[in-house]
Amino acid sequence: MSLRLKISANCLVLATTVLLNPSNGLAQETGSPPLDTPRVERVHKPYSASEASILLPRERDGSVLGVWSTCANAPALCKAWLGFTDYLLQESTLPIRDRELLILRIGYLNQGAYEWAAHRSLALSVGISESELKAITVGSTHSGWSDWDSTLLRAAEELHNGALISDETWGGLSERYTKRQMMEIVFTVGQYNMVAMYLNSLGVQFEEGWIGYPID
Repeated sequence: MSLRLKISANCLVLATTVLLNPSNGLAQETGSPPLDTPRVERVHKPYSASEASILLPRERDGSVLGVWSTCANAPALCKAWLGFTDYLLQESTLPIRDRELLILRIGYLNQGAYEWAAHRSLALSVGISESELKAITVGSTHSGWSDWDSTLLRAAEELHNGALISDETWGGLSERYTKRQMMEIVFTVGQYNMVAMYLNSLGVQFEEGWIGYPID
């Protein structure tokens, strides 16, 4: 296995590990899924062959996250989507901290509590602090951000508000990022914009102990 593939595989293991081992928190102080009950239930065992092909590789300690098990209600659709999802988690060339800033900002803008909770522990593990998590809810104008972090967050905001990164923001990001990375910014924000729509609209509920976005 190449070094790049080893690093990618390790990142996926890390993501799964932190997702299944979150910190504890008070629900009334954090955002929660906008629907109180699922509109589409999770797939449970015994799995069909098509469900098993999706869920068994993502099972950890006998459990599968709701983002996967809800998706498995439509196996063909789910498999098509998971190919892109796995690319962004394993093959993207964006630094993980930068990627998580983009994901958490677009997640918050969509009030995607499950999306936020799913990435919260991973974000903390790659150097995003608790105070920065709160600052993400304010956005790019928060005074605590570096110029680079502010520009990243602004890119997510501009894509959310107008589906277009401004020339100024594009220029700032392109000073550090390659052409591929510039494209990956857009695809990452677009992906997690869609994921928030999916999780919110299908009513996917938190895993046990998960923490949503901070509420002042």
